[in-house]
Amino acid sequence: MDMDLLIAHPEWLLLVLAPIFFGCILLEWWFGVRAQRLPSNAQYRPAEVLCNFVLAGLHQVADIIAGLLIAKIYLHFFGWRLFDIEMTLFSFGLLIIAQDFCYYWFHRASHRIRWMWAAHVVHHSSENMNFTTAFRQSLMYPLAGMWLFWLPLVVIGFDPNWVVFAVLLNLGLQFFVHTQAIKSLGPLELIFNTPSHHRVHHGRNPQYIDKNYAGVLIIWDKLFGTFEPEIETVVYGITKPVNSFNPIVVTFSEWREMWRDVTQAQLSLGQRLRILFAPPATHQQPPSRTNTTLS
Repeated sequence: MDMDLLIAHPEWLLLVLAPIFFGCILLEWWFGVRAQRLPSNAQYRPAEVLCNFVLAGLHQVADIIAGLLIAKIYLHFFGWRLFDIEMTLFSFGLLIIAQDFCYYWFHRASHRIRWMWAAHVVHHSSENMNFTTAFRQSLMYPLAGMWLFWLPLVVIGFDPNWVVFAVLLNLGLQFFVHTQAIKSLGPLELIFNTPSHHRVHHGRNPQYIDKNYAGVLIIWDKLFGTFEPEIETVVYGITKPVNSFNPIVVTFSEWREMWRDVTQAQLSLGQRLRILFAPPATHQQPPSRTNTTLS
């Protein structure tokens, strides 16, 4: 595919990568199901796999629709850009690093702000870990505010199409860390987010909660104190399971609970704002860990 055409339509990137994704899924399914070389929580259970694919489809449709408005917002702010950045190999490298830095803070906010967690919890609600878990996304990300975290890149002077391309490339690369088939990548573990690091991120083990937010580079977690190595066997999922393979239930479970909490009678404005924007509430924690936030 012509690169100029791909940059003009960055949303096509994931379609270009789709054959690789499905090839990896088939390989993992073979090793996990047919060859039985992977643990039980890496198995491909039809109901959950179908749920994950439906969630991915809903997510893509929502992104395309919301993108029509978000593109106009990006173009508006691009008119106020600080610099005119010509896209070269060097500036593209800077964009990739800058976008990954922004992704770290988006991801961290998605665990520490309940409004954003309500969207992101969809991805974490599975108690299994395989490549289809990467497809388990929420259609509510545009409403949650994901797009705001890329806006500084546009204001700095990176072309919005290139910014969206960098975002999708980052997300595409993250597909490959959702597996239990790879135990370690050796020296690469020092710099990059790897399957081992990301398995920790999906764990509900107390020491793994709210750790390893990295997209591509694990260095951000090491710099900002959120890194945790994989030592104990990971227990996947969230501390308050959804217990459903219905994509609509999975998508709106936390939004429904948040609405119930914020509409309680006799709450002050401050209390309502804390329900929406403070870290996920302690009512979502198991009784023995009432002071811990969700992962």
